[in-house]
Amino acid sequence: MRDEFDGFSIHLLQDEDNDFVAHFVELPNVSASGSTAEEVLSELKEAWEAIKESYRKHNEAIPVAPARKEYSGQFNVRIDKRDHRALAIEAAQAGLSLNALIAQKLHQAVISQRESDTDTAI
Repeated sequence: MRDEFDGFSIHLLQDEDNDFVAHFVELPNVSASGSTAEEVLSELKEAWEAIKESYRKHNEAIPVAPARKEYSGQFNVRIDKRDHRALAIEAAQAGLSLNALIAQKLHQAVISQRESDTDTAI
């Protein structure tokens, strides 16, 4: 099946007037509305195609969905120096590098968030 939205996530909802609204989660300014879910998704597809054509016309790069990008697994984060110190002490006490401790904490937070998202979706 062809991905009509190039990997972008769609948020589809029905408002209090029973109309449907959809937008890209990662590009909230790309949206559409309609009286049925099928209509709004068709409108969103047309809007996305028009936006891509505008990017091409202006020789600009078309945005790439985060799910389609390649990641190195590395990024830099600036934090308060007191937090840096506390984390460095915790890492030393645990016998870990600061990088390993922070990677572990981030992983735990991501897993926790996924579980929380799954619980609220049910």
